[in-house]
Amino acid sequence: MYRIGHLGASIAVYAPFGAGLIAVGADALAVFAGAVMVWFTMLPDVDHRLPVVPHRGPTHSLAFAALVGVGFGAAGSLAASELGVTAAVGLGAFGLVLGVATVGAHLLADALTPAGVPLFWPISRRTYSLSLWRADNTMANYGLFVVGLAVAVGAFALVGRLVGW
Repeated sequence: MYRIGHLGASIAVYAPFGAGLIAVGADALAVFAGAVMVWFTMLPDVDHRLPVVPHRGPTHSLAFAALVGVGFGAAGSLAASELGVTAAVGLGAFGLVLGVATVGAHLLADALTPAGVPLFWPISRRTYSLSLWRADNTMANYGLFVVGLAVAVGAFALVGRLVGW
């Protein structure tokens, strides 16, 4: 998928969490999480710039998602360490989920293509694919972006209705 398709997948994955955060009054955290997911939406494609790492190899696996989650979690804990143990653990857990969701959204979009993703690398190199369309399909990429926006509008509208906006 291209960047626009990956953005759509990231928005779709983020929307329910972001809407939930806003519903409980964590507006700043919701905006931050959305910005992080959009900013890092292409992180697994760092393999294009690493000559010894094949494209859709290790960076397109659940192991990489976990690694990024641990990194985001550590950053969250460190950022909240001055606020006490509870805040550090809470923001660390939030960072872990955010990191896994960020990479997971990318993997989800790539799993829609025939090339698929090696979810269980390094245990297995088998790729998983729904094979719905090619990664370079312009309509599919923009369609996924529109789906992401629709999910976001729906999630935020539902939360708004529930909390009385």
